[in-house]
Amino acid sequence: MDASSAYQNSLPISSDALLRQLDDWDIAYQLHTHVPLRTVEDAKGVEEQFMVPGENALRLKNLYLRDKKKRNYLVTLQQDREIDLKSLGTEIGAGNLSFGSADRLLDNLGIRPGAVSPLAMITGAEKGVTFYLDAQAQDADVIYMHPLVNDRTVAMAGADVMAFFEKTGVEVRWV
Repeated sequence: MDASSAYQNSLPISSDALLRQLDDWDIAYQLHTHVPLRTVEDAKGVEEQFMVPGENALRLKNLYLRDKKKRNYLVTLQQDREIDLKSLGTEIGAGNLSFGSADRLLDNLGIRPGAVSPLAMITGAEKGVTFYLDAQAQDADVIYMHPLVNDRTVAMAGADVMAFFEKTGVEVRWV
């Protein structure tokens, strides 16, 4: 099964339900639809469709990781940031980081590969996933991310992203 909105009703929380929840919380976002994106390179191919010239935007890559103690992490970074899992593990105090499986991704974040997003913490917070966000997010005017499916992108002001984390009980740790 792919990670597009065509299959969103098979997720614990659908993209539509997430967007309704954001509306109910008065958290602003701008929704963009596009072809399904699975990689940063795919995303770079469509960014010009909705990016605003001159805006201080944070475009993301997301890593769902596990350590040797079977703790789960979602690490969200600026899309071009180079990452070394060993160094990252040292920085966050986790040893032997590796990518989590597709089954664990669905169990712990309620999403499929290709749609990994900080917004998946709406499920991840309840499942004990630890969340790390690139410190560059603190200075971004807008953050672009998938709303649980990979054929949609939402643009949200940094303050609105932080409001989402507050509403969902997510502790943001900076990396």
